[in-house]
Amino acid sequence: MTMRLPRIPHLLVSTFLAFVSLTAAVHAQTSAKPDYPLGAGDSIRVQVFQNPDLTIETRVSESGTISYPLIGAVNLGGLSLAVAEKKIADALQQGGFLKQPQVNIILTQIRGNQVAVLGQVNRPGRFPLETANTRLSDMLANAGGATAGGDDTVIVTGVREGKTFRKQIDIPSIFLTEKLQDDIVLQGGDSIYVHRAPMFYIYGEAQRPGSFRVERDMTIMQALALGGGPTVRGSEERLRLHRKMADGSIQQTTPQLTDPVQPNDVIYVKESIF
Repeated sequence: MTMRLPRIPHLLVSTFLAFVSLTAAVHAQTSAKPDYPLGAGDSIRVQVFQNPDLTIETRVSESGTISYPLIGAVNLGGLSLAVAEKKIADALQQGGFLKQPQVNIILTQIRGNQVAVLGQVNRPGRFPLETANTRLSDMLANAGGATAGGDDTVIVTGVREGKTFRKQIDIPSIFLTEKLQDDIVLQGGDSIYVHRAPMFYIYGEAQRPGSFRVERDMTIMQALALGGGPTVRGSEERLRLHRKMADGSIQQTTPQLTDPVQPNDVIYVKESIF
C-alpha cells in the first residue's frame, strides 16, 4: 500500500520561498557591509516582509532622517544597516502596526560618509567609507597610493567632537617603526592631502644636474650619487651648499659627504683645482 503525502498549498510554498529569498538577501547584504554607517545623501530601499505597501525608496536627509509610512520621521544617520532595520522594526511594532515586522534595508547609492583624497595620488577623488573602521592606509590604497612625486607625509583634516581636526602623519613610519596608532580611523567628511615630495637641486660639474626627490635619511654623498657624481672636471671635495634658513636668508656652507640633505637644498659641484 502506497502512502500519499499531504499536498502543501501552493500559496504556502510561495510564501516560504519568498521568506527564504528575503532572508538570504538580508544575510548577503549584512555580510558584505555590516558596519556601513548611513549618512546624508545615501539612497536606500526599505522593505517589510509581506507588506509591499511599506516599501519605499528614499534618501537620507542632511539631518540624517527619513520619512517612513505610519511612523513618520526616523533618524538613521550614523547607524549601520542592521541597526537601522531594527529601529524601524521596533517603531512599527511599538506603534501597534505590525506584530513581528521583518525589515530589510538595501543601500542603492552611497553619497554620505565620503572621504576626499587630494594631491599627489594616482586616483584623486571622493571615496565612500564602506565600513565604520576604515583606516587611513585603506583609503590611500583605494586612491591608488601616492605617485612617484608624492610625499611620505600626509595631512588629514576633518571634524572630531565638533572641533576642527588636523593631523600630519608619516605613512612609512606606521609600518617601519610600528606606529600603528597613526593609522587612524577615518570619519565622513575627512580630507586626505598628499603634498609634493620635498626636492633638492644639484648643478655645476655634475653628470646629471637637476632636481631630485629628498629620500629618507639622505646624505650629501647619496645626493651627489643621484646626480651621477662629479664630471671629470669636478670634485666631490669641492662642494658648496646653499640652504634657506627660517628667516628667509640663504646660508652658504662647505658640506661634509655625511651631512644630511634637507628640502630645497642646492648643491653646487665646483671644478677641481687641478
